[in-house]
Parts: sequence; structure tokens; C-alpha cells
Amino acid sequence: MSLGIGQSTTADDGAAAGWGSALEAARAAGPPLLFGFRLWASVCLALFVAFWLQLDDPHWAGTSAAIICQQYLGASLRKAQYRIIGTVVGAVTVVMLAALFPQDRVGFLGGLALWSGICAFGASLFRNFASYAASLGGYTAAIIAAGILGPTGGASSEVFMLAVTRASEISIGIVCAGLVLAGSDFGGAPQRLAAKFAAVSGDVAAGFRSGLEVAGSESFDAQQPVRRELIRQVIALDPLIDQAIGESSKLRYHSPALQAAVDGLFGALAAWRGVVARLGRSEPAAAKAEAEAILRTMGPELHSARLPGEAGFWMTDPVGLQHHYGSAVRGLVAAPANTPSRRLLSDQTANVLAGLMAVLEAMAMLVGDPARAHSSRRKAKLHVPDWLPPLINASRAFMAIGAIEVLWVVTGWPNGGTAIVFVAIVVLLLSPRAELAFPGAIALALGTIAAIPIAAAIKFAVLPAIETFPAFCLVLGAFFIPVGAAMGQSQQPALLAIWAALAINLLPILQPANQMNYNTAQFYNSALAIFVGCVVGPLSFLLAPPLSPAFRTKRLLRLTLRDLNRLATGHRSMKAEDWRGRMHSRLTALPDSAEPLQRAQLLAALSVGSEIIHLRREMSELDLGPELGLVLGTLAQGNSTAATAQLDSLDRRVASIVDFGTRASRALCTRGRILLISDALTEHREYFDTGGSR
Repeated sequence: MSLGIGQSTTADDGAAAGWGSALEAARAAGPPLLFGFRLWASVCLALFVAFWLQLDDPHWAGTSAAIICQQYLGASLRKAQYRIIGTVVGAVTVVMLAALFPQDRVGFLGGLALWSGICAFGASLFRNFASYAASLGGYTAAIIAAGILGPTGGASSEVFMLAVTRASEISIGIVCAGLVLAGSDFGGAPQRLAAKFAAVSGDVAAGFRSGLEVAGSESFDAQQPVRRELIRQVIALDPLIDQAIGESSKLRYHSPALQAAVDGLFGALAAWRGVVARLGRSEPAAAKAEAEAILRTMGPELHSARLPGEAGFWMTDPVGLQHHYGSAVRGLVAAPANTPSRRLLSDQTANVLAGLMAVLEAMAMLVGDPARAHSSRRKAKLHVPDWLPPLINASRAFMAIGAIEVLWVVTGWPNGGTAIVFVAIVVLLLSPRAELAFPGAIALALGTIAAIPIAAAIKFAVLPAIETFPAFCLVLGAFFIPVGAAMGQSQQPALLAIWAALAINLLPILQPANQMNYNTAQFYNSALAIFVGCVVGPLSFLLAPPLSPAFRTKRLLRLTLRDLNRLATGHRSMKAEDWRGRMHSRLTALPDSAEPLQRAQLLAALSVGSEIIHLRREMSELDLGPELGLVLGTLAQGNSTAATAQLDSLDRRVASIVDFGTRASRALCTRGRILLISDALTEHREYFDTGGSR
């Protein structure tokens, strides 16, 4: 009897475990499957509207809807906005080219290739969906041009109407996809961004606090790897901000607060590095005493035990925590200091907390009321980290599209225009991805080539037996739903690119219309043109490869030293805000494979440059400008050892001429800046010494 009960219990446990596993699998498969249905519904709605309006090429509406569909609502809506911009710009450009070169085939095709190069250049300068808009402006022009060019590339007089038609088809797809996504996805990008801000800020605060608590011990600065890795996590916030802005018009208006939060995190990391460098150069007992004094000034609310990355603590009451941090900052700034080292530690700790306060301001806006953010808008400045990659991408796009245009003209290939379109799509979309461009082009080519036999089977084996649009939608559902689910489940970028190419390029190959054309020769000629375009695209990246990650990293470091030397020698006048913006752009442009030490070197250069800008003004007030110039000249020559010695002499000079009172307090701040520069030069001497000959 007991054996039977045991067997029954075991069977029940096994059945419960089986049901639990099935439920878990169903829960995991739900979001990807839902995305597949959204993709299918978006494409079908766009095709229905295009068919109902009897547009010439309704497949562009369905293709546009497939492109817009993203797994997150904010990404889809943001992409839709920029897709409209890119479409309009591309259409206007084609009309202008046709007006400038009405009877000039060479001029028109050359202008199209040049415009593609300009778009590749812009796509490499901008980030996220703004980069996508620049790419789209180029290949939209190619799409419209392919419809107005004759067999050998002569422009048609109907260019304006065709541009309006193509833009209308693409816009229909954008609107339809937006309606489907907005009606089936309630978003959540602001909450995801707030959670990420909270996690990163929590790690920064916890790591900084831990460093202060163990100052002077053997485990001092055990958080150094964490600090350097956090730079990468701050960089990864950029696309999340774009998604959040896509879901909320209020966030779009207050987007400077979100960018200020990212800048605040960079500033907090730089200040954290300065505190650690100063404590590391102090005697253990002195470092411990100074760290304890800073912790006392910060207050118990801010250095009580918290788990690293405890997001809930940061999201519960960001406004209250911001007030605590504000009080701590005021206390640190007003705290008495009898040594430059203590002044430096207080000021840099205040900078850490001020950076976190900027994050808390953004979080309060994200999880609370966006209207509480300041409505003042900062002027957006484009800081280009390096001009060489955009120039290479522009040259590649110009040569690749120019080469396929020459091939078309020489051979008189009827489907050469289609080949130009797909070369433009591959080259323009993938150029900003640097070392990932060639693998991405291969994945895009594989997905597009795989779509050709599927489209052939649907067109010649299935569609002839179908007479109604609902039946056609069911056929499309059998393709788009599983492909969309596969896209939603793909974790590998290469697999995601293959599935996306399969979904996006089915309709351009299939070319559904109110009156279907079942000409096999025309279909396979078009498929051959698509195949050629997908082969030439990766070939262009192979023949003109992007700069390697190692080379780009070293170049960014060299450019930073060059700018720092120009700043030191007075050849370049720059505000602290502009310097920080330039350094933040270079930190963001660092490849993922960059070593943590290289990220730390850029962060050190950020601190040194900022302090040099402040020191120039303060030393002028103390009539020590020439002495500072000598120090900075030595630094520009790449002799950080001598520069450090001169900084020590300058520090003693400042200490000898100050009076009591307010001037003495300001002089301590100046001496703290001198110490900060000296610590950075000592910590990264090898890096700063490489810039002397540049």
C-alpha cells in the first residue's frame, strides 16, 4: 500500500513538474509569438490600404511596415519618425537630381552615387535612429531612381509623381505599423530606462562608498575593474534613451535631462577615479582618516549598507534621495579643509554626488511626472569623435554604387536598377556598424537569398489558387508569424539579422499586386538582381574594410592626446562643457573590444582637460599664468615626470602667496586641481608620455 502511494506521489510530482515546465515554456514563447502576430498584422494592414488605393507597387507599403516593426514599442515609433524624415529627404533629393540633370545620364547617376556617399557619411556621424534616417535618405533615393530610370539609366520626366507615390507607399506602411503596435503594445521603455539608470547609479554609489570604507587597507580600490566596466554600461544607455523618447512626447521635449543624466554618470566616474587616485597616493593611515571624514560629511543616509545595483531603492523615492544628495553636496563644498588633499577629496566627492543627482532628476521624470523636469533646452552640439571612419564609409558607398551603375550602363541589364537598390541598402545600413558591417552584410545576404525560393514557392505554387485578400493574408501569416517569433527569440545578432532580412525582403521579391504577374523570366531576373546586390554589398566591405577596433581605439586615444596638448599650449580655446562633450563622444565611440585600461585613460584625459580649463582662469587671477604655461608646455612635450615635478613647485608657489580668508579657501581649490592633474599623470604616465611628438 505504501509503495503504491509513493508511486502515486512520484507520478503527481512528475506531472506537476511537467506542467510547470510547459507553463514556463509557454510564458517564454509568448512575447516572441505576439511579436510575430504584430508583424503579420502590420504587413497585412499596410497591403490592404495600398491595394485599396490601387497604388502601383503596394509591396513597398508592406515592406515598410515590416521594417518598422521592432520588439519594443518605443523603438518602433522612434524608427517610424526617422523613417518618415529619411523618406522625404530621399524623395526630394531624387527630384532635385532629375531637375539638375534632365538629359544627362552620367550626371544623374553620378549625383545618385555622390548622394549615397553623403548619406553614408551622415549615418556614420549620427547615432541610433538618426543614423538610420541618414541611411534611409540614401537608399530611398535609389528606390525611387530605380523606378524612373530607363534600361540604361536615363531619367524619366515622371520623377515627381513617382517620388510622391513611393513616399506615400512607404508612409502608409509606417502609419499602419504604428497603429498596430500602439494598439497591441503598451510600451514600458521609460520604466526600463529608469531601471537601468537605477542599476548603474546604484553600482556607482555602492562602488564609490566601498572604496572609501576600505581606504588605506590592502584591498583598496578593489572596485577598479567595476569602475572601468561601468563606463561600458553608461555607453549602453544611449539606445534605451532613444526608445523612451519614442514612446513619450513629453520625454522628447525634456530629452536634455536624459542626456544630462548620462553626462552626470560620466562625470561621477571621472570624479570617482580622482578620489581613488588621491587616496592611493596617501599614507594608509592618512587615507583612512580622510575617507572617514568624507563619509561623515556625506551623512548616514548616503553611506549606510546598500546592495550594489539595488534598483528598487533608487526608484522608490528619487526626489527624496536627490534632496539628501543635495544636502551632502552643500556640506562637502562648505566643509573646512586644511590641506589641498582634503579639499580635492571633498570637491570630487561632491562631483560624484552631483552626477548622481542628475540621474535622479531623470529618474524622477521617468517614474513620476515628466512635467517636473526643467523645460530649458540645451543647445544640441554634434561632437565628432573621429572624422576618418565617416570619410571611409562615404568613399565606400560612392565607389560601390558607382561600380554597379557602371555595370548597369555597360551591360544594359534591364534589372540593374534593382541591383543598385540592394547595394545601397546593404552598404548604407551597415556602414555605421564598423567591424560588424561585414558579418552583418553576410547575414543580410543570406536572409535575402533564402527569401528568394520561399517567394517563388508562394508566387507560383500558392497564389494562383487564391482569389481573396483574406486568403492571401493567411498565406502571409504562415510565413511572417513564425519568422517574427524567431526574430523575437534570437539572441545572436547574426541570427537576428538573417531572420530580419528574410522578413523584410520577402515582399520586394514576391511583388504582390492587384493584378498579379506570373512571368517566371521576369521574377528570376529580378531575383538575380537582388542576389547581385546582396553579393556586391559584402564585397564592398571586403575590398574597403572598416578600421579595425584596435586601430580605432588607438586613434581615439591619440586624437584625445592631440586635443589635450593643443588645450595645454593654448592653441585651442575651449569651454569645459565643450571639452566634456568631446570626451563623452569619444568614450561612446570606443569599440566594445576596447580594454578597460584604455577606457580609464580616456576618463583620465577628461579629468585633466577639465582641470586645465579651470586652472587657466584661476591662475590668471593669482598672476601665475606664465608659471602654469611652463607646466602645460612640458606636459604637451610628453614629459609627464617633469610636468609632475613642476606641478609640485607650482603648488608650493600658490601656497606661498595666498592670504587668509576667502582667497585662501579658493587657493585650496586651485591646489586641489593641481593635485588631481598630478595624480592622473602619475597613474597613466605611459599614456600621457606618448603624445609629446604629436
